[in-house]
Amino acid sequence: MGAQSDIQTAISDLHRELSLIRQQNEQLIRENERLTGENAELQATVRRLEETVALMKGGRKSRSSSTAPSHDLGRSNEKSLRTPSGRKPGGQPGHCGHSLAMVDTPNEIINHFPPVCECCGNSLESVPSESFIRRQTVDIPPVEAFCIEHRAHVKTCPVCRRTNQGLFPERVQAPIQYGAGVEAMVGYLSVYQSLPYARITRLLRDFFKLNLSEGCVDRFLENLSNKATMAYETIRERVQSSLVVGADETGCRVNGKKHWFHVWQTRLLTFIVAFSSRGHRVIEKYFEDGFIHSFYVSDCWSSQLKVKAGKHQLCMVHLLRELNNFVDNLGSEWSARMKELFKRALELKNKMRESDYLNPPEEVAGLNTELDELLKIDCSKFHTKEQAFIRRLIKHRQSILVFLTHPDVPPDNNASERAIRNVKVKTKVSGQFRNKEGKGADRYARIRSVIDTTVKNGQDVYAALMCMADCNVRTS
Repeated sequence: MGAQSDIQTAISDLHRELSLIRQQNEQLIRENERLTGENAELQATVRRLEETVALMKGGRKSRSSSTAPSHDLGRSNEKSLRTPSGRKPGGQPGHCGHSLAMVDTPNEIINHFPPVCECCGNSLESVPSESFIRRQTVDIPPVEAFCIEHRAHVKTCPVCRRTNQGLFPERVQAPIQYGAGVEAMVGYLSVYQSLPYARITRLLRDFFKLNLSEGCVDRFLENLSNKATMAYETIRERVQSSLVVGADETGCRVNGKKHWFHVWQTRLLTFIVAFSSRGHRVIEKYFEDGFIHSFYVSDCWSSQLKVKAGKHQLCMVHLLRELNNFVDNLGSEWSARMKELFKRALELKNKMRESDYLNPPEEVAGLNTELDELLKIDCSKFHTKEQAFIRRLIKHRQSILVFLTHPDVPPDNNASERAIRNVKVKTKVSGQFRNKEGKGADRYARIRSVIDTTVKNGQDVYAALMCMADCNVRTS
């Protein structure tokens, strides 16, 4: 009986151990399934993050788009949209070169005679010259400030004995002051050449012996800004009534706070505004009626796309940059096909003559049909960024190939980016605008609008500033 009892006890213990092992095994199986699932999710997350990092490396950057600076992962990954042309660097065959040319009437002539004969040593002082060889140097003579004294003479009428005094020019209001030329030079150096106040005062002292203070420089810029008001408003009105208008914006610092510069430009006009917001409010303030008769060229920033316009044209360069990113980092076949379509559209734009826009070639209809077909793709399995890109194209389908419908509509927004780039140069040199109530940024926008419009029309910038400085506009 004792042995049988021991056997039953051992069997019971084995059953309990087996039951415990089964429970532990089931628990381990469940734990393994959980870990396997988590591992699969983590691997998927890693893949998504790797794709996102790759997209950020090859895509937009804070220096060229609205991407946050924290997303910049180095400049070595920047990729240009340009393709090799196959031509050698430098001037191409047929290029018309430019070189310094001699003048027929030099300001000064210096003669160099041979004193003695190099063979026998005989003096040649009284021997007349048979000919001469010319060489010229073009130089800048020493420049000094030019002082003009205005004298208002007093005369007494011999008939009524009334004393009469001549009138000073309206600009001459103090016993001693700087003239319009100095004021124009300050505007030229500050706004056009992007020099800060301290460097302007040093340059004027070293070159012209003028001891201006930084406060004087600031006052001159305020005067020029006030005098530019009429031209500035004229530019705004003409931009609004133009057939093709490009727009862009960029950030800046004003008194330590984030501000924005906005630009609207045409082939011959540039209108720049400094504003505290990047949103649509600035467009409503300066262009309340929008551009209902214009082709409006911009990137895909939502505020720009809300502008009331005859037709919108999206910047193809921005779209191609994103497509390049998807092709290089995701291996997207769809993006490669869309990229090829856009490239063919740009090539067609370069070939089209003005008469082709009245009777569009068959290629235009073919490109539109192909574009519609590509936008019907099921993108549910695409990367989220590529899905967002496709949805954006679908939403703004009518704004993609507008440049093929009119000869004056460009396929990109490069002109607006060039117009706004000067702001970045100015802030890179000076850091920020520091005037009271942000007036420094407003002054810069107003004067720079006049300067850029002057350049586009092939006029002399300093002469334009000189004309503006010499006008009779009273300033406080």
